[in-house]
Amino acid sequence: MPRLFALFADLAGRTVVVVGGGPVAERKVAALLAAGASVEVVAPALCEGLLRQAGNGTVRWWRGRFEPARLDAAWLVVAATDDVEVNREVAAAAEARRILANVVDDAALSSVQVPAVVDRGPVQVAISSGGGVPMLARLLRRRLETELDASIGDLATLLARRRGDIRARLPAPADRRRFFDALLDGPLPGLVRRRRMAEAEAALDAALAQPQASTAAAGSVVLVGAGPGDPGLLTLAALRALNEADVILHDQLVSAEVLALARRDADFVAVGKSAGGHSVAQSRIHALMREHARAGRRVVRLKGGDPFVFGRGGEELEFLRAEGIAWSVVPGITAAVACAAYAGVPLTHRAHAQSVRLVTAHCSDSLDTLDWDALAQERQTLAVYMGVGSLATLRERLIAAGRGGTTPYALVENGSRPDQRVIAGQLARLPEDAARHAVRSPALLILGEVAGLATELAWFGAPPLRGEVPLPAAA
Repeated sequence: MPRLFALFADLAGRTVVVVGGGPVAERKVAALLAAGASVEVVAPALCEGLLRQAGNGTVRWWRGRFEPARLDAAWLVVAATDDVEVNREVAAAAEARRILANVVDDAALSSVQVPAVVDRGPVQVAISSGGGVPMLARLLRRRLETELDASIGDLATLLARRRGDIRARLPAPADRRRFFDALLDGPLPGLVRRRRMAEAEAALDAALAQPQASTAAAGSVVLVGAGPGDPGLLTLAALRALNEADVILHDQLVSAEVLALARRDADFVAVGKSAGGHSVAQSRIHALMREHARAGRRVVRLKGGDPFVFGRGGEELEFLRAEGIAWSVVPGITAAVACAAYAGVPLTHRAHAQSVRLVTAHCSDSLDTLDWDALAQERQTLAVYMGVGSLATLRERLIAAGRGGTTPYALVENGSRPDQRVIAGQLARLPEDAARHAVRSPALLILGEVAGLATELAWFGAPPLRGEVPLPAAA
């Protein structure tokens, strides 16, 4: 297989001929039109999409069989037919005219390959396997899609618009390289990512005003939700943050599988909760964020679930704001959503529940502040966080407020993880069932009519364990 020469073609306003009128040709035409090409299609018939484009003048249609003369004004030709002889004829006509030709799925006939592309506006990453293994190129593209933030295109647009200013201020290439190294390792990319474009422009102006100043990067903190434990539920933004981090301050409940996805040479500091309370005081967590950010490091404060759902994320942002430290937030899938889904329990259901309440029950003080009459209402779902040690109190107060003892519950231990367990029963026996099955944190309690579906809709892990009182038949 010959080694290919990589290049990007400017096709704006230039004629490109596409031979073929089916769905494959339609996809090629769409990419060519996006590049500004003047597209002519040669085919006896067109699929619906191409026919519509020919009708409105977006493309020019030459109805009939391919003739070599159609390439006389072309810069590029794409053969996208399922007729091998036609494709060979197209390739031969292009070769005779010294026109580059791409024959779809036939590297031997092609003089140019169309790569798999990661498109970020003015920034494009092209991947080619030389036409021999296109599926490998597509796999690599999917991986890069997760790595390259969508804001890269906006960043490139900003820098391209200011290119003249940068070159005028720093005419020497070596000086520009050092300038860009410091600029792109500083706050500018983060400002663009957060859509703070006026601040990004100001940061660029400040850097240009003092290009020889210290290149030490400004520190920052990102609050990242790690989800319930399954690394597959981590968001793309969370994955990017983990791979950019210098320091990761993580809760104890963050799974080892999630931590394994982080940057290998980052400093990992466990600051989370244990069954007996906080292993690290909140004030100490604040001090660690400040210490590392002040030293110019990129800090990820990694929390199980979502930072703003019983994760004290609001307190940490208030602290960072008071300290003048740059911050951003990457939400995560909170335990109520994830554990319910992995237990087969819909949090809402037209026949059973029209609302959801998220409740924390980790201490007596929080229990005393709850509106038990409201929580005991029927046709709603309660998702109770950190309630394993308070199950007896929860049962007593809910039943006292009018919730029936036959109300279904699902207790999800280690939700979404390989060792997930679900115990399904009725409210009247909740603490006894949990004790009999030795339920431990982390566990989420789902209480309400929808929990009765846990035994029917279970799909992940072992089937639910049954409480001592039989579940009522689902409506």
